Amino acid sequence: MTTAPPAQRRIAAIILNYRTPQLVADCLPTVASELDPERDEIIVVDNASGDSSAQEIRDFISRRGFPHARLVEAPHNGGFSAGNNLGVSSTPAEAYLLLNSDTLVRPGAPERLWQTLCSSPDIGLVSPRLEWPDGTPQISCFRLHSPWSEIIQGSQTAPIRRLLSSWDVPIPVADYLTEPAWTSFAAVLIRREVFDSVGPLDEGYFMYYEDVDYCRRARNLGWRIVNEPAARIVHLRGGTSPVKALQRERKRRPRYYYRSRARYFRKAYNPLGLVLANGCWTLGRAIAGARELVGSKRPHAVDFELLDTWRG
Repeated sequence: MTTAPPAQRRIAAIILNYRTPQLVADCLPTVASELDPERDEIIVVDNASGDSSAQEIRDFISRRGFPHARLVEAPHNGGFSAGNNLGVSSTPAEAYLLLNSDTLVRPGAPERLWQTLCSSPDIGLVSPRLEWPDGTPQISCFRLHSPWSEIIQGSQTAPIRRLLSSWDVPIPVADYLTEPAWTSFAAVLIRREVFDSVGPLDEGYFMYYEDVDYCRRARNLGWRIVNEPAARIVHLRGGTSPVKALQRERKRRPRYYYRSRARYFRKAYNPLGLVLANGCWTLGRAIAGARELVGSKRPHAVDFELLDTWRG
C-alpha cells in the first residue's frame, strides 16, 4: 500500500532552539496566533541542546494545545544553517518563515510577508522590520560585505565611514519597501522555489554570515530580496548568541564567528579576496589605533581580534 505524501502547507514557520526554551515559550504563542492551523504549520527545531529544552518545549506545546506545532530534534548541533535546513526538510510548504527563538511576532506580520511574497513571482525572500519591544527599529538590511567595507569595520571611525559610504554594510531603516542586497535571517520568509534553485543553507557556517551568503547566492540566480516594513517582528537581539554581548564588552568572540567570516570571503571573493579583506581590516584597525593613541580614545577592538581575523 502506498502512503500518500503529506499535504503541502502554505507557510511553515521554523523556530530554532538551542537551550532557550523560555524564549521559545514566549515566541511560539505569538506565531501560533498569526498562522492558520488548516493551512500553516510550526516546526520547533531543538538543535541538540543537551539539556531539558526539548522536553520542556514538547510539554509546552502539549499543554497549550497548538494543533499546528510540533517539535523536531536534531541528532547533533550543526549550527544555525543545519538546524533550519532540518526544519525546512521536515515539511513541504509554499514558503518557510525562519525565526530566531528570541523573536516575537507582531499581529498581521506573517500575512503581510506572505502577501508581499505573492505580489511578484521573482520575489524570493521577504523580511520584516525588526524592532525592539518599545517599537524602536533595528537595522536589518545590508549591502554585501566586501574588502572595502572591512576598512570601515576595522577603523570604526566616522571619517572613514563617510569616505567609503558606498561600501558601508548597514542600510538605514526605511518606512517603505526596499530591496537590500541581503537581510537578517533572524526573521525571513523564503519561497520554496528558492530552496529548490539555490539549495539549502550552507552548513559550513556554524553561525553568522550564512544569511549574507544565502542572499548573495539567491540574487545571483535572479531572485529579489525585499524588506517589508509594514510587517513587524520584535527581535530581542542577543538572546540566542553571545557574540554581540562579547563585542560590547570587548571580549574575545567565539572561533566560529571568524571561521564564518573567512568562509564568506573565500566563497564570495576567492582565497586572495580573503587576504585582501584581512589586509583592509588591518589597515582600518591601524587607523583606529592611531586615532586612539593620539586622542586617548577608548579602544574598540575586541580581545585577540587581529589574531583571530587572520587565523579565520
